[in-house]
Amino acid sequence: MSALTVDKVKTIKPLNNIAECGLNVFQTQEDYKIDENSESPDAIVVRSFNMHDMSFDQNLKAIARAGAGVNNIPVARCTEQGIVVFNTPGANANAVKELVLTCLMASSRNLFAGVSWTKSLEGEGEQIPKLVEAGKKQFVGKEIKGKTLGVIGLGAIGALVANDALDLDMDVIGFDPFISVDTAWNLSRNVQRAMSLEELFANSDYITVHVPLTDGTKEMFNKETFAIMKPGVHILNFSRGELVNEEDMAVALESGRVGKYITDFPNERVLKMKNAVPIPHLGASTRESEENCALMAARQVKEFLETGNIRNSVNFPNTSLPYTGKRRVAAFHKNVPNMVGQITNAISAYNLNIADMVNRSRGEYAYTMIDIDNKVNGETIPGLLEKITQIDGIVTVRVI
Repeated sequence: MSALTVDKVKTIKPLNNIAECGLNVFQTQEDYKIDENSESPDAIVVRSFNMHDMSFDQNLKAIARAGAGVNNIPVARCTEQGIVVFNTPGANANAVKELVLTCLMASSRNLFAGVSWTKSLEGEGEQIPKLVEAGKKQFVGKEIKGKTLGVIGLGAIGALVANDALDLDMDVIGFDPFISVDTAWNLSRNVQRAMSLEELFANSDYITVHVPLTDGTKEMFNKETFAIMKPGVHILNFSRGELVNEEDMAVALESGRVGKYITDFPNERVLKMKNAVPIPHLGASTRESEENCALMAARQVKEFLETGNIRNSVNFPNTSLPYTGKRRVAAFHKNVPNMVGQITNAISAYNLNIADMVNRSRGEYAYTMIDIDNKVNGETIPGLLEKITQIDGIVTVRVI
């Protein structure tokens, strides 16, 4: 069990190089300390560092990934230990969008292969201009104007890609059965809605995918789905390499069923594929993106430590309760009947009045915040934490 006393200095441990603007979110206050070597931090901010072999001190309350993917974090173990895991969806969206559109046009014009071939002419001296004129016909490409782009996943990145592709005079089809209201507001009405993936596959000249890796999306690009697509389709993957069955992709590229495969996730097999364009995982690699992600991650951690509120968690339910400065009890627990009643009974046993509360669940777990109306001075209410932690199903509890 873990608890946070009110005036305790909070230690933040950065892993990798976190943009200074993000760390400055904490350094502007005296009750925060940045310590790269801390064995008992209150929170960790991380980029790509592999945390699966790390053990976590019971004082650790939060891990924030300065990026969208959390495959480098043992999320299930964190949940069991009551550690909230944040990510930063949308913070790197513009960076990824720009690279997707760059590769969309460059691959369509055979720019990558053309540049590589031209560099191979080094040493030909005065013959280079003549060789270029004679050899350029092998790199004749096609324009994207008037072609159809299929966008799978219309979240922060997919929506930006779809909208900007329209401005490039492409026709755009989108598919996302889980589109949020906020994203729908930001999506152009000229993006056509596909009622199924099969419809999108059948009608797209180019396909770009922006979905997380799940059991339902793993190897969604395979020989069965390639058979539905237009011959020569270009597929852009800046989400996860595992979305593609690489054995089937190699065969499809060799036969011409797929014209190009542009991926941000190269490996030995991809490098051997005909007409594959391997990008060295540059999707979010811009200074602006790194700063946006660091700022967003730091602000989410700071808000959680100071108020208990949760935004953009991948394992806790997103939960918000306006913070008025009253003493707040925040408990993470199993999502079972009468849990909230047991917590409120424990508080009432101390003759404390409940001013406000919120409870949100996510699968097998839930998160409850309760504001206490009474003015309580000094240290954490004696015995209250212990009483709540004794409730069967409580994972962590703290008083803010």
